[in-house]
Amino acid sequence: MTSTDRPRFLFLRALLAFLVMPGMVAFVIPLLLAPRQAAPSGLRWIGMVLVVAGTFLLLWCVRDFYVAGKGTLAPWTPPRDLVVTGLYRWSRNPMYLAVTLILLGWTIWFLSWALLWYALAVPGAFHLRVVFFEEPWLAQMHGEAWRRYRARVPRWLGRVQPADGEG
Repeated sequence: MTSTDRPRFLFLRALLAFLVMPGMVAFVIPLLLAPRQAAPSGLRWIGMVLVVAGTFLLLWCVRDFYVAGKGTLAPWTPPRDLVVTGLYRWSRNPMYLAVTLILLGWTIWFLSWALLWYALAVPGAFHLRVVFFEEPWLAQMHGEAWRRYRARVPRWLGRVQPADGEG
């Protein structure tokens, strides 16, 4: 593969990873669980706003993995560089938060108990993945850079300002 082919190849892998991973979790499965009838229009609009906002945040994170991290969200081509820009200045896991926001949006959009249970279970699975797989792997791959980042930025939420020197 030539150096000019690498960005195109990486982009295709990023697109595939997006479709397979958050695409399934945030869009395909919820729409399979959704009832055929949406909620009344007022609630449907609230749900739609959450889905759109979550999708925007998710795409922002995917872009940061691709541009700043030089990789994808997929385990088969993870970012080479530790991603500490964009939304990652406020949370170590904004991609998972974005997916959770999308799931809450679908729950409100359809007023569905099945979607509510799904929207509660998925973040629990995310937390287990982060604690038992991702964080140990990041510590091993990025060493001191990961430890400094972890000390500055919360796992989920809590920052009101970006980390120093990363504005």
